[in-house]
Amino acid sequence: MNKPKDTFYIEPLKYKPPKSYTYDLEIFSFSELKERTPEGKMYIPYRYEFYMLVCVTEGECKQWIDFQPITCKAGTLLVVSPNQVHNFGHDENWEGWIILFRSEFLIPDTSTINEQKLALDIERLPKISNLTASELSRVVELIQRMAEDATIEGMEEDVIMLLRYQLYTCMIWLNMLNKHKQDQNHTSSLISQRFTNFQKLLEKHFFEWNHVNDYASVLQCTEKTLSRATMESAGISAKAYITARILLEAKRLLVHTDQTISEISNKLNFKEATHFSKFFKRETGCTPSEFRQGEQ
Repeated sequence: MNKPKDTFYIEPLKYKPPKSYTYDLEIFSFSELKERTPEGKMYIPYRYEFYMLVCVTEGECKQWIDFQPITCKAGTLLVVSPNQVHNFGHDENWEGWIILFRSEFLIPDTSTINEQKLALDIERLPKISNLTASELSRVVELIQRMAEDATIEGMEEDVIMLLRYQLYTCMIWLNMLNKHKQDQNHTSSLISQRFTNFQKLLEKHFFEWNHVNDYASVLQCTEKTLSRATMESAGISAKAYITARILLEAKRLLVHTDQTISEISNKLNFKEATHFSKFFKRETGCTPSEFRQGEQ
């Protein structure tokens, strides 16, 4: 696995806007981020406690999400969720917009049941989108409008509401765009929805469930049906998808924490630490200890 040499130093990052800025959503350009980031802090991996959208408008770069490299160019839109690890990489010859917001910004604590039905499920958006020139132009226009409106003074509550619905407008349009680009026939829609439900269930239970049947039973479908939906949506079987999620969490725990191999094994529901080590080496080619130390 090719990784930036500093991949194994992961720093948790909370949402901390400038003191004069009171909103749970912040917008700035990549060049502005470079100017305000202390030297040596720009290109190390962070594990975010907020959502981040990265929209590349010019140039090319390689960024990293959860240890995987992503080649970006003008029109690439990345969605980074809380607890994911992100690294901007070391390319500087690019420009783009970055939007940060906490999950609380999406659904107010005072929302009624009817309002929650209209709430945006950002996890339905693809993690990586490639926009056409006209699509990119529309997204940039929406982002620039939000950035300008965020500077309005003296009407904090109104601005929060304005920014919230502007973000919703942008995200809902992107979601519609994604649906339009997919096969719209009924069968494809059912498969996509089943896979989405599987993803959500997996995020809740991968610590305790590691068999396809565990998920198929809850989703009220056969293992074969679930695997077909996963294969068509993600290109791998449901079993492989579960394995990949457990492996990702193992990597995160090895990198982010000082928990022992035995503690991580137990947390991931392996009966023995030796079973976990064999699993990890089979999937990565190295032992958990070697991965933690950066030795391949």
